[in-house]
Formats: sequence, C-alpha cells, structure tokens
Amino acid sequence: MVLSACAGPAQYYAGTGVHDATVAEAAGTWENIENTRLTLRRDGTASFQHLDGRDFDFDDGWRVSGTGTWKLGDDADGQDIRLTMTARTGAGTRSDAAVVDASASAPATYRWSMYVDRDERDALALFFFIGDPDNGSTYVLRKVAAQNAPATATPAPRGESGQ
Repeated sequence: MVLSACAGPAQYYAGTGVHDATVAEAAGTWENIENTRLTLRRDGTASFQHLDGRDFDFDDGWRVSGTGTWKLGDDADGQDIRLTMTARTGAGTRSDAAVVDASASAPATYRWSMYVDRDERDALALFFFIGDPDNGSTYVLRKVAAQNAPATATPAPRGESGQ
C-alpha cells in the first residue's frame, strides 16, 4: 500500500533568505486589511489592533487586539518576527468569517511567527501563512510611513469588545 499526503508550500517553507533587516528597520507601525495595525517598538514591546490568527486559526474568524513583546529572529533560512500577545485588550470577528461571534473563541495569549521579506522597492514586508497550508495563502503586513502613523491607538470598531 502506498501512502501519500498533501504537502503545500507553507508546510515546508523554510524562509525568505533575508538576513539584513535590523530592529530599527522593523520597528514602526504595520497594517493589513480591515484596520489591522501592529506597532513594534524598539524596546521589544508591541501593541496591535484586529490581528488575525495564523495557519488554521485564521479559519476561526477571530481577531484580537492587545499588547505583547516581539523580537527579530534569524536562522539559516532567514529572519522572522516573533510576536507574543501577553494581554488581550479586545476581540472581534472578521467581516468574512463564517461564524457570527468568534470573539468567544479568541485566545487570551497567542504567538505569531512572521517571515521577514523585502518587496520590489527593497522595503521590509512581514507575512505569515493563513488557512489550509496546502493553499499557500499569506497575510501580508506593510509598514506605514512615519507621517501616516497615528499618534494614539485606534478605537475598537463595532463588533469588537474590550476584555
């Protein structure tokens, strides 16, 4: 009997090969769709609003806001941002989520590992895989220009509750 398994790109993805990013370059505010905002500070602290889960957790539809810590990692395959949520300040549901209220299943603590890459302009981009690894779908965060970054935190939208 022959056994076979699906092996999508995310399951065996090693990294981007980027090794030249610095903490100073990674620090700042990053955005994605539906008001996702991640702020990485040079002191290793982080805050975020409406950040989705990675891998199969993305399919649950929850989004979290909170605070935590981060560090820039590097191994033979490239660099990554290791983000740990230490305090959840809010939870909500993505607009395209199949469930009505995923905030009940949103975790109180969570860890993301985001690959560090460079775009066509040589600017940093962060990404992680979402959904079924066989699909290879990515969640990409782009850095906000300093003049566009908000001075204060964004209020929680309707459907997101403070915890």
